[in-house]
Amino acid sequence: MTEYIASPKNERIKAAKKLTTKKGQKQGDAYLLDGWHLVEEALASGLTPKTIYATEKFLDERALRPFYDQLIEISPEVAKHLSDTETPQGIFAVMPRELASLPALTGQFLLLDGIQDPGNVGTLVRTADAAGVGTVVFGAGTADPFNPKVLRAMQGSQFHVRIVMADLAPLIAQLQAAGIAVYGTELNVNAQNYRELAPQEQFALVVGNEGNGMQEALLTETTKNLYIPIKGRAESLNVAIAAAVILFHLTA
Repeated sequence: MTEYIASPKNERIKAAKKLTTKKGQKQGDAYLLDGWHLVEEALASGLTPKTIYATEKFLDERALRPFYDQLIEISPEVAKHLSDTETPQGIFAVMPRELASLPALTGQFLLLDGIQDPGNVGTLVRTADAAGVGTVVFGAGTADPFNPKVLRAMQGSQFHVRIVMADLAPLIAQLQAAGIAVYGTELNVNAQNYRELAPQEQFALVVGNEGNGMQEALLTETTKNLYIPIKGRAESLNVAIAAAVILFHLTA
C-alpha cells in the first residue's frame, strides 16, 4: 500500500512545489517533472527519481513498478497544485538536478547564445535531438534548462542529448583548437550561404538571441558565419526554425 497525500498543505507537497522555482531547485538539488511523457522518458533513460507523485490512474503503469518504493499517491487536488498547466495529467517525478559535463570535443554541437524564450529553447533541444546532434550547450542569458516551461517544451529530448552549461567564448576556441569548425548565424548577406557547406561529421553551430542575434564578440571568433537566403518578404526566421534548416543540412 503506497502512502496517500490528499492535501496541498502537506509538507512533502510544499517541498515538491518549491522545486518548480530556480531558488528551490538549487536549495533542494532537484527539480520537478510534470506529465507522463516526461516521467516515462526519464525512467526509460535509466534515471532514478527521488520520488514519484501520481494520482490513482497511474498506479498500475508497468513502467512505475520498479519504483514502487518511491511512489506516493496524490489526490487530484494535489496534482492541480503541483502543476502549472490548466489540466494536469496527475503524475510528477522529483529528479536530481544534474547537468552533463562537457564531453570530449568530438562530434556535433549546438550552442545557444542568449536564447530567452522557453519554447524556443525547448524546440532547439528537440531539433538537435531529431538531427542527431549529441550536445547542446546553454550559454549565458539562455533560459534555464530546469525551468518548467523549458522542461515541457523539450518533450523528453533532454534525456536523449547531452545538456551542458558553459561560457561560449572559451568553448568556441577549444572546439576550433580540436579541429572542429564553429559556425555562427547572422542576418548578413556578407556571411556564407549555408547551402555552400557540405554535410559534416563534426561541427558546432551557434544560434543567437531572438531579438539581437549572436553577440558581436562571438561572431568575430567563429570559423565562418552563415545565413539563410529568404525568398519572400519576411525579415527573418524564428531562431529554432533557422537552426533546424542548418542542422538538417549539415547532418544530412
